[in-house]
Amino acid sequence: MNDAAPAPTPAPAPRKRARVRAPELIGKGGWLNTGGKEITLADLRGKCVVVDFWTFCCINCLHVLDELRELEEKHRDTVVIIGVHSPKFVHEAEHAAVVDAVERYEVHHPVLDDPELATWKQYAVRAWPTLVVIDPEGYIVAQHAGEGHAHAIARLVEELEAEHEAKGTLRRGDGPYVAPEPVATDLRFPGKALVLPSGNLLVSDSTRHQLVELAADGESVVRRIGSGERGFGPDAFSEPQGLALLPDGSVVVADTVNHALRRFDPATGAVETVAGTGRQWWQGSPTSGPALEVDLSSPWDVAWWQGKVWIAMAGVHQLWTWDPETGTVAVAAGTTSEGLHDGPALEAWLAQPSGLAAAADRLWIADSENSALRYVEPGGEGADGYAVRTAVGTGLFDFGHRDGDAGQALLQHPLGVTALPDGSVAVCDTYNHALRRFDPATGQVSTLATDLREPSDAVLVGEDIVVVESARHRLTRLRLPEEAVRVDAVAHRTQRAATEVAPGTLRLDVVFQAPTGQKLDTRYGPSTRLLVSSTPPELLVEGEGAGTDLFRELALNPDVTEGVLHVSAMAASCDDDPANEYPACHVHQQDWGVPVTVTAEGANRLPLVLAGMDA
Repeated sequence: MNDAAPAPTPAPAPRKRARVRAPELIGKGGWLNTGGKEITLADLRGKCVVVDFWTFCCINCLHVLDELRELEEKHRDTVVIIGVHSPKFVHEAEHAAVVDAVERYEVHHPVLDDPELATWKQYAVRAWPTLVVIDPEGYIVAQHAGEGHAHAIARLVEELEAEHEAKGTLRRGDGPYVAPEPVATDLRFPGKALVLPSGNLLVSDSTRHQLVELAADGESVVRRIGSGERGFGPDAFSEPQGLALLPDGSVVVADTVNHALRRFDPATGAVETVAGTGRQWWQGSPTSGPALEVDLSSPWDVAWWQGKVWIAMAGVHQLWTWDPETGTVAVAAGTTSEGLHDGPALEAWLAQPSGLAAAADRLWIADSENSALRYVEPGGEGADGYAVRTAVGTGLFDFGHRDGDAGQALLQHPLGVTALPDGSVAVCDTYNHALRRFDPATGQVSTLATDLREPSDAVLVGEDIVVVESARHRLTRLRLPEEAVRVDAVAHRTQRAATEVAPGTLRLDVVFQAPTGQKLDTRYGPSTRLLVSSTPPELLVEGEGAGTDLFRELALNPDVTEGVLHVSAMAASCDDDPANEYPACHVHQQDWGVPVTVTAEGANRLPLVLAGMDA
């Protein structure tokens, strides 16, 4: 028997990583949240830097902002998060709009406003959101696209801290963030509104995490509901948005960042959770069942229609329903694929639905990322009995401000929709700062009002329409005009450059490397999923559909010279510890819409990084 103490186990050697020198951070719009100071990568030397490429229209980007909050707090003396705002829509390239978004979503780190996508191009980014990790010596060591990567980045940061502490290249201390001065207003980026039976107005005061009851004048504060602090208790909300009045006089609230529905009783002031768990829904999670046991994903608006509450589930590009009588939720429309595709409700594609309005014969939808006005109507061909149709809009990358026949009219990221008494519908055309109108009887689109700052909802009050001017922090009362306002027509395409690909066979590779200490979870079958489609459908001759490999040989149609490849990828990884019977598991997922141009000089391989580095 040997009583000598065992030799200490040597610490594992740091994992070797591919390292690429990080390009400089440049953007014509300059820096926010730095007290006016310009930041260079040299200023960040010694810190672990996480660069978050985002744009404020993108729900997945907003999810990532929330995912990063814990990392930002826990490692604030070693980690600097830098947001690079990379716009999709023309409105998002306006500096004032970026300033508003940084406050609206409580971004507490420096943000570079990059309206011309200069840094996006330097880092070869292909998707919103994308996260790039730079080590304390200024080298890129990891890239992640989509959601669900916060745990992997946290583990990588811990590795980098230990490695560079030992090398003497880690610098602790405060980062470059400088908080802006708070502004006092009764509302701060309000989202949605409704008229209570009393005649007062109830408004979701989203950035202050409250509901506010206003008198009938739309200005005088009657009371506030909620503590004003972000939370999920009986007296707390997290960026609430949609509101719907139920037949019993209570109000259902889309508590967006809590991924839940809450019910507010105006008579007693009580708030209770009626759907959702507080956790975000991920691919593979249940899509129906007891409402308090099923995860939701960023519910943005709600409407009472056909005996149920319909939910604009922006986070997964679907509509769901909540039935108060049975206490259950279920998917009602959409497949989770992002795009514009009509048909039976459960086969249709939506893109971040953000506004709902019930009419007798249809449910109107502001389908924001499609810049579209759409609707659900009974009588669909599918077993569900509903169909999704498009009234205005053509897809993810076409937007503008153009009136006239609905077939050629254009909107820009609408967030709200309101059914009008004459059967027409008003659209809060948010990024055009306008109130638009679509008349189903004539098929015409017109403009009712302009010079509204990011209108996000509107409600009828007598002969007036009260508009939520979100970025002016107020409600604005307008008389519904008999004649529409005329504006100069303008059409846009996204600034994002198309990827040049060669005709014939295109190799699609989704790059995924499990985080340190984890492996792909194959206990219950394949742990990866890949779904590929295209717009127009004729672009792909072969390779469309679902599979479990993260690569695919695509055959492109030589007669189609441009289009969009829609790629959705998911990978599940778990802690690699055989002794742990219940390892912690994580889902990584991202949807790409890749505009492509088919040309003889194009590439024959398309790499999309989900997590890791493309070799």
